[in-house]
Amino acid sequence: MSVASTLFNADKDHSNFVYVIAAIAALNGLLFGFDVGVISGALLYINQSFALSPFLEGVVTSSVLVGAMIGAATGGQLADRFGRRRLTLAGAAVFFIGSFGMAFSPTVEWLIAWRIIEGVAVGVASVVGPLVISETAPPDIRGSLGFLQQLMITIGILMAYLVNYAFAPEFLGVIGWRWMFAFGAIPAAVLGLGVYYIPESPRWLVEHGEIDTARSVLTRIRAKDEVDEEIERISEVSEIEEQGDLSDLLEPWVRPALVVGVGLAVIQQFSGINTIIYYAPTILNNIGFGDIASISGTIGVGVVNVAMTVVAIMLVDRVGRRPLLLVGTGGMTVMLAILGLGFFLPGLSGIVGYVTLGSMLLYVAFYAISLGPVFWLLISEIYPLRIRGTAEGVASVFNWGANFLVGLTFLSLMEQIGESWSFWILGAFCVLAFVFIYLKVPETMGRSLEEIEADLHESTTVSSDTDIDVSDREPEQYSE
Repeated sequence: MSVASTLFNADKDHSNFVYVIAAIAALNGLLFGFDVGVISGALLYINQSFALSPFLEGVVTSSVLVGAMIGAATGGQLADRFGRRRLTLAGAAVFFIGSFGMAFSPTVEWLIAWRIIEGVAVGVASVVGPLVISETAPPDIRGSLGFLQQLMITIGILMAYLVNYAFAPEFLGVIGWRWMFAFGAIPAAVLGLGVYYIPESPRWLVEHGEIDTARSVLTRIRAKDEVDEEIERISEVSEIEEQGDLSDLLEPWVRPALVVGVGLAVIQQFSGINTIIYYAPTILNNIGFGDIASISGTIGVGVVNVAMTVVAIMLVDRVGRRPLLLVGTGGMTVMLAILGLGFFLPGLSGIVGYVTLGSMLLYVAFYAISLGPVFWLLISEIYPLRIRGTAEGVASVFNWGANFLVGLTFLSLMEQIGESWSFWILGAFCVLAFVFIYLKVPETMGRSLEEIEADLHESTTVSSDTDIDVSDREPEQYSE
């Protein structure tokens, strides 16, 4: 076995080009993560240029999510119509321009407008990255490769934290937050250049009648004896139904997958992760850390996020999606309870402050092995080919919409009811998340996308096709 196959738990050697495609497609996540992370540090210094109330801080933070909803809503359909590759290039271009637009904003209104434009690219990236990976990855490593998107998100967040730290003071006479935003043009340029090295998704090519091109792509990422069989499987699925649209998501046989995707989308945000990502410096300020120390503390959050995502990559195709989700949401619930208790106790200095910081780091660790990567992986797996991009876009819209509500209201919520009750409310959502996952979310480990779609058609059990003994387990079905 190759080093890459060993790292990604492959049952057999795969073409190195499979890993190249996945790595470049996952750079979409780098844009996503950088934009999410950079605002946390920038907020501390934007007030030097524009006087912001807590509500207006929420608007600046959340405006990108308005654009992300637009990008996600249109990105799936555009990906189905024009292809995954073209859309990736367009998203990179918008992000590149938007980074400079934010950096040179003369007023807060212009900053908000450019944040919305930048958000369109972020929304597109959240859809197209997982789509490319899931449609090119072999079934035995699809989960691990799918987690590369989340790994890149976490690396993007960590990169943003480091950039925030580097540009916290003025640099060359320019207030730091402008440099922070401008730096985002670099990962956008890297993604734009990387797109030229990857082909279009073979499944999209078959869906649009370009069989010979699809065969050429597959010969670079599959063993020769597997190419014709995969072309035939994809063609059979493609011939069953014509290209779908939004109305097809409400068909009875698709609806259970829609419920899972939308449910996980909302759960991922209402579990509170972006209250930590966006407002970690603000929270650390409240604990008693200074501005620079608060930004330094977020680097620890970023390192934990990256490290535990790597752990998740090594686990997802061994233990499955459901176990990671259940363990993660359970741990997040406990950590949010401790985090709220830390704020409830008088005087957040000394040992109590560090316990609070520790619970924040452990919360991020549990998220990084569960809801963070598994949500994006599952919504790229569970939908039918003819509406996969559209369906993933719908789930992403709900994800960004929930993100918008949390980002807009969290600071105001803390101001109204206090930090403790704010975090305990998020913990209650994590309890609901655990129940939803236990009852509704299927296991997809080891199944080809066509097998998952066939199971959905037949309303049969979706279970792992590996050596795991499932005789003593409850059937894991799509259920309404």
